[in-house]
Amino acid sequence: MALSAMSSPASEAGSINIVPEASRFIGPDVTTLKELSNTHQCSGGRSQGGRGRNAGPLPVSTTSITILPRETIMRWEDGDSGNPYNWSNRRKISIVLIGAIIVINSTMGSSLPSNAVPFIANYFGVTDPVAKGLPISTYLVGYIVGPLLWGPLSESYGRRIMMVSSFIFFTIFTMACAVAPSWVLLLLFRFLLGIAGSCPLVVIGGIYADIYDDPVTRGRAMAVFIGGTCVGPLVAPLISGFIAPAAGWRWTFWFGLLFAGVSWFPLFFLPETYAPILLTRRAKALRKITGDVNVFAPLELDKKGFKQMITITLTRPLRMICFEPLVTCSCIYMSIAYGIFYLFFQAYPIIFQGVYGQSPGICGLMFLPIAIGAGCATGFFLYYDAMLHKARAANKSWTQKEESRRLPLACVGGPLYVVALFWIGWSSRESIPFWVPMLAGIPFGMGFILIFMALLNYLTDAYGVFTASAMAAGSCCRSLAGAVLPFATPHLYDNLGVAWATSLLALLSLVMCGVPWVFLWKGDQIRASSKFCIYLKEKKRLEEEEDDRLKQRGEQTSTLSATNMCSEYT
Repeated sequence: MALSAMSSPASEAGSINIVPEASRFIGPDVTTLKELSNTHQCSGGRSQGGRGRNAGPLPVSTTSITILPRETIMRWEDGDSGNPYNWSNRRKISIVLIGAIIVINSTMGSSLPSNAVPFIANYFGVTDPVAKGLPISTYLVGYIVGPLLWGPLSESYGRRIMMVSSFIFFTIFTMACAVAPSWVLLLLFRFLLGIAGSCPLVVIGGIYADIYDDPVTRGRAMAVFIGGTCVGPLVAPLISGFIAPAAGWRWTFWFGLLFAGVSWFPLFFLPETYAPILLTRRAKALRKITGDVNVFAPLELDKKGFKQMITITLTRPLRMICFEPLVTCSCIYMSIAYGIFYLFFQAYPIIFQGVYGQSPGICGLMFLPIAIGAGCATGFFLYYDAMLHKARAANKSWTQKEESRRLPLACVGGPLYVVALFWIGWSSRESIPFWVPMLAGIPFGMGFILIFMALLNYLTDAYGVFTASAMAAGSCCRSLAGAVLPFATPHLYDNLGVAWATSLLALLSLVMCGVPWVFLWKGDQIRASSKFCIYLKEKKRLEEEEDDRLKQRGEQTSTLSATNMCSEYT
């Protein structure tokens, strides 16, 4: 390893710290982004006056520069076994599978009461059709609130602590739902359960980005994650459809608690994957062993006060929604698709119980073709991924553009989703066998998964270390749609009928099909103007230049250089 010196962060917004070996620069959360290339070129001398770490900035030209005493900042050496990128494939696969299991817990919990709602409403004397949708909607409201906490906090305090602490609450509130003494308390517990259950939806994507630096393998891991998000909601109606009539609605939640209890065993073995946290642990160990108090990890130099957390960390997903066009448009598209997906948990009973007279258990089986479609989408993704891998090996020009690597899947999935909605709407009538609208679930599931695979992988590639915040933004928006749209289901289908109500949803989806095509056309220009993308690009360039300088100088000493040179404002 080689020793690399770097300054600690300046205390005032907008300042840039310059040192001989490396430059730290302001992050994308700051309103004004300085010209980073000029910053790097003016790296120079060091103060000999013994200015402390908390010394104020020294004015230089129009840029505030702080020259500070020598400090050793840790970063990964090439091939370092402690770097999650260098972990064995076996260990990485185990992490992917653990993540999928926890995601299935979360998403299964979202729709677990779906076919038990009539029994729950009858038990508590609830007759309002709109109120009957609250057990699912309140859970999804928790999905809106939770990501704004779990995603950014995992970028400051680590992935494992967020996953474990959230799953503790998930287990507790699942049990609370099973013993809820009143309708109001049941809805409160469902809301709190949704907050806890939202954690894996935003943190797992960050975990996969932590361990896979190759876009191809990362994309495959994300495919497993997205498959898990689809399997849970589709299996849950089948479970509640058979358990609630036979054993009572409370046993629906007892089943969820049992599954959560079994899931604790693999979760116990989930390691910390966030590189800044791992470097922090290494720095603390080194300070203890050597007694050198000037050894730091980058995360230790960042501000972590309450004000920083509230004004910067927790607001990052909201700022990405408002000021990042890639995130904004992706969120809108995924929100529409996700809202329709959860709307169908009320629409399917209207269609298959109302039109075809099926029992709740048999109606739950009607969701299985959607799961088959999701499986087909995963197979199609793997085929496309293999084709992409060969094209990259052949150095095809189109593979150099991020949009071309990810978005064609959404260009296929969008039309499939629209066709499926028209199919379900116009084939759901007594004169047509039930299996005809049921089979429309196959293209529906394919389209839904391909849209999410494309857009989530695209955001992961584009936003790097800020993946958890980008995922939090997406999860927040789509959960809002998933919570609100189902309230409209009874009135929508009563007033328009099955055919026209579903056609309205299809037309809305048709409009959104243009999003990936716009990204293919202008995505590179949009990324070029994004503060977050500019920051990541310049960060990578400066790190590479620093590595080149160290190699040219032939330094052979131990290095503890920082992998994530994020500023105090990120």
